[in-house]
Amino acid sequence: MGGAERQVVDLADELVSHGHDVIIIVLTGKAIVQPVLKKVRVELLGMHKTPTGFISAYIRTRQLISDFSPDVVHSHMVHANLLARLLRLTVRIPRLICTAHNTNEGGKLRMLAYRLTDRLADMSTNVSQEAVDTFVKQHAVPADKMFAMHNGIDCERFQFDALARERVRMELDLSEHIHMLLAVGRFTEAKDYPNLLTAFAVLCDKRPNCVLCIVGIGIGQHLLETQAKELCIDKKVHFLGLRRDIPALMSAADVFVLSSAWEGLPLVVGEAMACERMVVSTDAGGIREWLGNGGLVVPIRNSVALSAALIQSLEMTIKEKELQGCAARERVMQHYSLTAVVTRWLEIYQGNYAVH
Repeated sequence: MGGAERQVVDLADELVSHGHDVIIIVLTGKAIVQPVLKKVRVELLGMHKTPTGFISAYIRTRQLISDFSPDVVHSHMVHANLLARLLRLTVRIPRLICTAHNTNEGGKLRMLAYRLTDRLADMSTNVSQEAVDTFVKQHAVPADKMFAMHNGIDCERFQFDALARERVRMELDLSEHIHMLLAVGRFTEAKDYPNLLTAFAVLCDKRPNCVLCIVGIGIGQHLLETQAKELCIDKKVHFLGLRRDIPALMSAADVFVLSSAWEGLPLVVGEAMACERMVVSTDAGGIREWLGNGGLVVPIRNSVALSAALIQSLEMTIKEKELQGCAARERVMQHYSLTAVVTRWLEIYQGNYAVH
């Protein structure tokens, strides 16, 4: 359940709606995020992260590709990228595109693995220019073999909904004078939620009429709940778990906040912008590529700066927030709509690409 998974599913639905045949192969875990269209075939490998598990997944994927006989294989994230490249040694793949989704997809060994297998891919992409530059700097890929392909946003699904705002705030028992801050993302080190909780505690001292809602799951939740109690903000922090109504939650929020230590191009920021929300974010990955001149961006791992930006966002007038929200949605629709991104992917699949 993450931005990369959401993007793959959205792309699959859009491609099928254009008349293409698509199969999604899931290496590990369950497919929590599912395509809407039943014509998208989903195969779960249940790969165990052991040598024998890898070999079993390799054999199974090789058979699936052989039977499906695709024109293009498009892999996403480090394990799938490396597996797809190795598969090309033993099964026909007319065209292989490998997409990374972060500035940080692992340490030196993974970057070495990328470099050693680069010749097996026709083209590699990453979700932001900053992420591309990082990969090139780490010698994971030649400068002429990777370029930025931004994530696409379903602007019909992600848009402000006044009725949804009212419904969700009623569900959470929030009156209109309560400011709702929303964060969305799995409980991983990259998201740096301890930084957010520390910043929120400072905010609460100055603005007690605030709550923080966090959507996500992960093994780190218990530690965050403990931190919230230690900071005496546990009554104001709501852990909402896994939710499938993110557009409604974004409509209900007054500010969307991202506290990450590192990112690629976090999809949730674009989704919040499409919902006309004010965004406060750390300067992680391609955040500035999303926001342009909008939003408030602060240094990573700096809770003082993050709390100050949150206070600033809440002190904006209603008119200022409306103008920011309209400009944010317009930027997403112009540059990052799912339709435009899928059109670009089809050009790449057909070999009509250019490194920017």
